[in-house]
Amino acid sequence: MSPFNLKLPVAIGCDHAGFDCKEDLISFLEGEGVTIKDFGTFSKESMDYPDIAHPVADAVEKGEAAFGVLLCGSANGVAITANKHQGIRAAICWGEELAELARKHNDANVICIPARFVRDGDAEKMLDTFMNTAFEGGRHANRVAKIAC
Repeated sequence: MSPFNLKLPVAIGCDHAGFDCKEDLISFLEGEGVTIKDFGTFSKESMDYPDIAHPVADAVEKGEAAFGVLLCGSANGVAITANKHQGIRAAICWGEELAELARKHNDANVICIPARFVRDGDAEKMLDTFMNTAFEGGRHANRVAKIAC
């Protein structure tokens, strides 16, 4: 059972490099019965990742989305952008263990996936792990509380 309120949609977005992976993740989430709010992009045409990362982060920060999923070539650009938002803890994940630790230890609310560096099927596994792993709290809660400026 997911620790996220999946009565809310999952906010998802990508730049051109993450388009194919985003489409696969949307199919995966819909197959799990999860509602999606797709912030684009809607093609492989070159575009600027902040134009997508900010709206996804806004939706999560305002409580309009259960959590966020962002994709770009390296995941660095979308993670940097999303983390400019005070209420966002965006984590770059390229494997299941990182997705698990991002949730358990950092209470991440946005997973950022490097589409150019993830094999077919691995993004779905990471996303499944991310959305089904709870924050451990305890000693980690104090650390997470210190993140905000």
